Amino acid sequence: KGLNIKEDIGRGFRRVVASPKPLMIIEADIIRELLSKSIVVIAAGGGGIPVYYEKNKLKGAEAVIDKDLASACLANGIKADIFIMITDVSKVYLNYKKKNQTPLTKTNLSDVKRYYKEGHFPEGNMGPKIEASINFLNNNGKKVIITDIKNIEKALNDRAGTIIEK
Repeated sequence: KGLNIKEDIGRGFRRVVASPKPLMIIEADIIRELLSKSIVVIAAGGGGIPVYYEKNKLKGAEAVIDKDLASACLANGIKADIFIMITDVSKVYLNYKKKNQTPLTKTNLSDVKRYYKEGHFPEGNMGPKIEASINFLNNNGKKVIITDIKNIEKALNDRAGTIIEK
């Protein structure tokens, strides 16, 4: 039918579409207002439809936006100080799953940028989370926490996970 299809190892086949970088979350002001009223908001997860303006109207795009990059964009849009990403590992590692694997506990933006350029965070693994962290901190964010759900309370108190600050 003219669609671009690719094998998704172990999960069958899937359609391949563009994956542009998110520029903004249109609903950020509304989300910020809801949060100011102590309303829990769930937003920027996977599966949303990216949109663009055409003649002052929103149009859906046949594309997918990475959830980590969208979440960082939202965190910046609501002017969050701290961006927390919960994943399946307790912290970020250099040389992940290699003999010289090294945990990153507390680090800073310039070191993370260097590690990212050195290729420590592969695409489809920790790469999007690190890219999202860099974007958040580059756009006035103050702190990023990356950890798993069971360590979140300790991580909020700087006692677990990976903490990245400017």
